[in-house]
Amino acid sequence: MKNHTSKLLAFKFAALLAAMPGFAEETPEDKGLRIAVESDKRDIGFADTIVDMEMILTNRHGESSTRRMELRTLEGVGDGDKTLITFDEPRDVKGTAFLSFTHKEGQDDQWLFLPALKRVKRIASSNKSGPFVGSEFAYEDLTSQEVEKYTYKYIGDAELEGLKCFKIERYPVDPKSGYTRQVGWVDKEHYRVIRIDFYDRKAALLKTLAFSGYQQYLDKFWRADSLKMVNHQTGKATELLWKEYRFGNNFTERDFDQRSLQNAR
Repeated sequence: MKNHTSKLLAFKFAALLAAMPGFAEETPEDKGLRIAVESDKRDIGFADTIVDMEMILTNRHGESSTRRMELRTLEGVGDGDKTLITFDEPRDVKGTAFLSFTHKEGQDDQWLFLPALKRVKRIASSNKSGPFVGSEFAYEDLTSQEVEKYTYKYIGDAELEGLKCFKIERYPVDPKSGYTRQVGWVDKEHYRVIRIDFYDRKAALLKTLAFSGYQQYLDKFWRADSLKMVNHQTGKATELLWKEYRFGNNFTERDFDQRSLQNAR
C-alpha cells in the first residue's frame, strides 16, 4: 500500500495533467478523483468546531423521538479528523459519548462510553457498518470522509434541487465497509455534497442521505443545517439538525483522548 505522501502526489499530478492543454481526455476515474479532491480541498483549514445537534429518529409508522447532543471536531494534520459526540438528552442516554479517530489509511479508531456501565467500549472494525445508537447512520457514516478511503468514477452531470451537479460513484477501499458503492451529487459551483445513495453488500439501494440548508462560515466553509438519512429497506429515517457552529476553539489532541469520553460533561 502506498504511503500518504505518495498518494497526495498522485492526486496532484493527476489534476495537473488533466489541466494541461493538449493532454488526453481524462478518464471517468480521473475526473471522479479530481472532483473529490477539489471538494476536500475547499474544506481545509477550519481547525476545529463545536456544534449543537438534534437527532430525530422516525420509525416506519411515522412516530418520532428526539435526542440532543454536542459534536466537537479537531481537524487532522497529516491524517483524518477527530470527532467527539456527547449526548445531553433524553435522560436515558445522557452522558453517552462517541469518540472517532479517522485515518486516511487503514482502520479508523472508535470508542463508545456507556455511562450506565461506566466503561469505554471499543468499536471493532468489523462492526463499523452497524447502526449508531439505534439510528439509520452507521458508525462509518460518522467519520470524516477522507479522499483516500475510496476510489472514484465520474458518471455524468445532473440537476438536483435546482443545482447543477457532478454525479460520481465512490467505492470503499475497506473490505469491511457495509457498502459496495455510493453515488454522490456534488454541486458544480461550491463542490458541496447534496445527496448520497448507499448500496449494501448485495449491491441493492439501502439508504439515501440528503444535505440541505447549507450556510457559509468564515467566508469559506460550507455546512449543512440538515442531514437526513432515509433507509429504503426498513422505512425508517434519521435526521440530524445542526445549529450554532463555533470555530476557533483552540482544541488540542488532549481534548480528544479516551479520558475525554468520560469527562465530556
